[in-house]
Amino acid sequence: MTADLWMLVAAVVLTWAQILIAATPGLLSNPRWSIGSRDSQPSHSVWASRADRAAKNMKENLPMFAALVLIAHVSGEADATSALGAQVFIGARIAHAIIYLAGIPNVRTLAWLVSVAGMGMILSALF
Repeated sequence: MTADLWMLVAAVVLTWAQILIAATPGLLSNPRWSIGSRDSQPSHSVWASRADRAAKNMKENLPMFAALVLIAHVSGEADATSALGAQVFIGARIAHAIIYLAGIPNVRTLAWLVSVAGMGMILSALF
């Protein structure tokens, strides 16, 4: 498997981990709510709300990243640039998740921008 595809696997694992981290406070604080119909949302701590927003942000970025990696792979255009771009994306997304949970606003945006640059590197390999 190519480095690009391994980074796609890592992105899926990271997304899954972020979803689990975001869900855990609600599951622990109100187990009845978690197995019910969830018609109303319980209030969460600041940290749990950050974890939820970080997970949502990752879920928004994953489809674009996955599409770029898969297009590069299927078209035969995957190369060192696309591999590096995928690695940059994963590193920046890990940093983004940690920074988001820590509540550091400006650095969080910088980490997101670096992840977008990683996707741009993959896109550039297609042209």
